[in-house]
Amino acid sequence: MLKNTKTPYKSKVPFLKWAGGKRKIIDKIKALLPEGQRLIEPFCGSATVFLNTDYSKNLIADTNKDVINIYHHLQQKETTFVEYASQFFIPANNDADKYYEFRKTFNETDNKQLRAALFLYLNKHGYNGLCRYNSSGGFNVPFGKYKKVSFPEAYIYEFIEKSNNAEFVNQDFETTMANAKQGDVIYCDPPYVLSNDSNSSFKYQKNGFSIEQQKKLAELAEELAKKGIPVLISNHFTDFTKEIYKNSEQITFGVKRTISCKGNDRQEASEVLALFK
Repeated sequence: MLKNTKTPYKSKVPFLKWAGGKRKIIDKIKALLPEGQRLIEPFCGSATVFLNTDYSKNLIADTNKDVINIYHHLQQKETTFVEYASQFFIPANNDADKYYEFRKTFNETDNKQLRAALFLYLNKHGYNGLCRYNSSGGFNVPFGKYKKVSFPEAYIYEFIEKSNNAEFVNQDFETTMANAKQGDVIYCDPPYVLSNDSNSSFKYQKNGFSIEQQKKLAELAEELAKKGIPVLISNHFTDFTKEIYKNSEQITFGVKRTISCKGNDRQEASEVLALFK
């Protein structure tokens, strides 16, 4: 088993709220990530690991087109887009009727800039940072009922500054990992296996993330490691992940998991960081 002895790291904050975000364990992740020239993240989410590492290049991917769309707008339009998005963050819009009106517009519009701005609005005003779509692909997270919602301007500009050395792509993990070459380091944060039930994964995407995809990811990690490309994967520690990550070096630790705003709904779980190298 790997030993993790580095002191805690004060993490940079992503501008998106995200269920399963990595801020609380970023020190553990940073301690295990090998040196390299380029970081590849096939499941970027709110991009916490990208924000808190210092690789000279970054290939940042996700199958969620809305995540990559807003990253593209921030990278390409910068201040213009920030000003545009900020107009939705007024007290009058922290209201259930306005929220559902904007959610409807978001689900119907083909305007990428409007969709990006509304994605940020929905992310901050929706329930507990969830990003969830129905079977038709419509965003369906309910209103969050927060007393006050602030526009995350400072965190956005930190992201913009960091994005200068990044490429953002909307594609699946197999396509992304196929681009890996010597000098790359890969960090994977797939939808987690929740239990030993082979069909149990977080369903961020409308089609979920299957058990076969979990196995495929582990197989790809092994193949790339044999080519000298290290891969670090985070997941819940279960009998299933123990088996598919058996050829990796691992650390395990306890974490609090919840998608509820109520503290007493949080449950202790075991997490694993599996390094294939």
